[in-house]
Amino acid sequence: MQLVVISGRSGAGKSVALHVLEDLGFFAIDNLPIGLLSQLPDHLPENNTRIAVSIDARNIVTDPGGIQPHLMALKSDGVNASIIYLDSDQATLIDRFNATRRKHPLSSDKISLAEAIENEACLLESVAEQADLRIDTSNLSIYDLRDIIKQQLQSSPQKEVAIQFQSFGFKRGAPRDCDFLFDVRCLPNPYWEAHLRSFTGQDQEVIEFLEQDFSVRAMLSDISGFLDKWFPSIIASSRNYITVGVGCTGGQHRSVYIADHLAEKFRHQYPQTLVRHRDLRLANKE
Repeated sequence: MQLVVISGRSGAGKSVALHVLEDLGFFAIDNLPIGLLSQLPDHLPENNTRIAVSIDARNIVTDPGGIQPHLMALKSDGVNASIIYLDSDQATLIDRFNATRRKHPLSSDKISLAEAIENEACLLESVAEQADLRIDTSNLSIYDLRDIIKQQLQSSPQKEVAIQFQSFGFKRGAPRDCDFLFDVRCLPNPYWEAHLRSFTGQDQEVIEFLEQDFSVRAMLSDISGFLDKWFPSIIASSRNYITVGVGCTGGQHRSVYIADHLAEKFRHQYPQTLVRHRDLRLANKE
């Protein structure tokens, strides 16, 4: 049996994630009380071998023991259980609630929206720390979130690690969902070459420019060596997902090139290796 627990702050996309899993064939349960988590195998039809449940902060306060004892009990019974935690920065969450005019589940006439969002983060801290996959949805559309979850789960066999390399631009903020984050802004920047500015790290002109520089080759070698050394230890700790962030200034040239090459290298060893370019679609639109 495979169990995926969806959690995270309100407004970060838990409902979207649960619907995606339902579309992928998971038996989906929304807002499950934590105390019922370890009892799921005894109360579901035998043919339901893939289960997805969402758990929010309101359920955390009803069970002081938290989620970990229930997951440990399930894993000891042979259940492949994992947690996907969704989050966004506070400003984004406030904007989303204001846009939809929805009431935050923890807000009241005495607790403001901002305070409720902060309180929720505290309540969910232990769940966030235990998460196998963390997704920062601050800069994601609904469609982006759907694609990420589908990529991670759709074809990934049980117990096979999924690795995602994500390029981004620091000027739009660093993602908060990375297990490792590498800053490649020290490398030569094609942006300052007028004839390369409109291209991306996936275009041959930029690739040739970067590959001729020793520092670029050295950076790739050093990052690859570091990940080669530490991926096995991360995987041995029962992690199902690993996210590696690679950032440059705008997320158009250097980080794209490095992320693509890292993904190509590690895909031979880890077939479920994915690459995502967070800010590439924004290239030349500013």
